[in-house]
Amino acid sequence: MPRLHRQPICVASALVVPFLALASPPWLAIDGVGPTWAVLWLLPWALVDGPVSGALAGVALGLVLDGLNLGGLSQVPALLLLGWWWGRLGRRAAPIQRSLNLGLLAWLGSLGLGLSLILQLWWRQGGALDPLTQSWGLQTLWCQALITALLAPLLVSLQLLLWRRRVPS
Repeated sequence: MPRLHRQPICVASALVVPFLALASPPWLAIDGVGPTWAVLWLLPWALVDGPVSGALAGVALGLVLDGLNLGGLSQVPALLLLGWWWGRLGRRAAPIQRSLNLGLLAWLGSLGLGLSLILQLWWRQGGALDPLTQSWGLQTLWCQALITALLAPLLVSLQLLLWRRRVPS
């Protein structure tokens, strides 16, 4: 059984996610919207370490990222579900190795996280979003999902290679 969560360097790599979320390199953005760094880190973690570790990593990462955000919306529920789902995929199916599959999973994860935030905002505003917020939210959602999906084959593949080597089969 993999024990990625017992590797200090792998756990410490999660600290890069809040830094990248704050730094948000402009050359990795579409219309000023960067990728979903939490998805790009959580996807390989959950695929390698399983559903329980993926869900716990999603909660921990979501709490850290929520602490950086003053908006009151939470990433925890979406990251929890994504970590659990991807962990089950990593356990039940054949190992995911193709870049297109990783890009698709990252795209779906980014869409899920963005829709979760839009749904929370809709709920908070009493079931109605003004047209400006709605168009801004959808543009942000699509830009973020696209850039995440384009970066996933490179970054997630690299993390999968590194982390699968560190974990005994």
